[in-house]
Amino acid sequence: MKNFIENLPKAELHLHIEGSFEPAQMFEIAQRNAIEIPFKSVKEVEEAYKFDCLQDFLDIYYQGANVLIKEQDFYDLTYAYLQKCAAQNVRHTEIMFDPQTHTDRGVAFETVIKGISNACADAQTKLGVSSLLIMSFLRHLPEESAFKTLEQSLPFKHLITAVGLDSSEKGNPPSKFKNVYKASVDAGYIPLAHAGEEGDASYVWEALDILGIKRIDHGNNALQDPKLIEEIIKQDIALTVCPLSNTALQVVKDIKDHPLKKMMDLGLKVTINSDDPAYFGGQVNANYMAVQKALNLSKDDLYLLAKNSFEYSLLSKNKINKYVEELNTYYKANS
Repeated sequence: MKNFIENLPKAELHLHIEGSFEPAQMFEIAQRNAIEIPFKSVKEVEEAYKFDCLQDFLDIYYQGANVLIKEQDFYDLTYAYLQKCAAQNVRHTEIMFDPQTHTDRGVAFETVIKGISNACADAQTKLGVSSLLIMSFLRHLPEESAFKTLEQSLPFKHLITAVGLDSSEKGNPPSKFKNVYKASVDAGYIPLAHAGEEGDASYVWEALDILGIKRIDHGNNALQDPKLIEEIIKQDIALTVCPLSNTALQVVKDIKDHPLKKMMDLGLKVTINSDDPAYFGGQVNANYMAVQKALNLSKDDLYLLAKNSFEYSLLSKNKINKYVEELNTYYKANS
């Protein structure tokens, strides 16, 4: 199964680029930019990457992001992740980035988007990995701040496909961002959002009914409400599930208890993703391997998960068909 997973063509739809920041690279960029961090070695950074809940993770996540200052920093961060994609046969990835994490520190929006998008363009040419960008609003900040970010993004609209919603979920329901989402859709962005990771099923309902999202990031707690499950299936909306993230943040106590197979059996369209791989113990292939072993997934299951990752991407139908054809050829030769 390990070899089958490693060579399985797949897409990754739930990845925070700031969460791909490996300790060694963080330490290197901090030194390059002469920025003081409270760690004297890479080993100390690695020790800090251990936490018990979402807020503990977010604290170190934002601390790490503080060393990203220049366009080259964002380029290097993104290209390092895309190299890992190429090594894992991730053929396409949809990268979330958090502008407010950087603009609130005085880093220009242009610096962030140019560094990330230039790395994506080079990876397409040099590595054969396609990508698109999702601009995420930070839900712990006011909607006014999200509006400011939306405004800053408009000159670079051609580089951004969708908007998302991340950070601390509890106490920050999707309805808080109703107006900025309407404005984002009016500007041409596709609406996505994290929902049902920490928040209960009502957060998923709000994301669907109020924000009109086209894909649910996480969505674990949708299982609390049978009517919600029916609605998600009716609307043909996929869930971007992140198994190792769920266990690291104690959303799921043990990988053996992960609801991914239950979701599939209920008819939900599920994809496997790494979320913040530097912090949560593994890239996308590690997530596939962990749930395959824990839940005894078959090759048929793994094929379906990979197929979902292409079919529920934000790519054009022609590009989706091209990737699915590649997947089908691989599956027929290896099943």
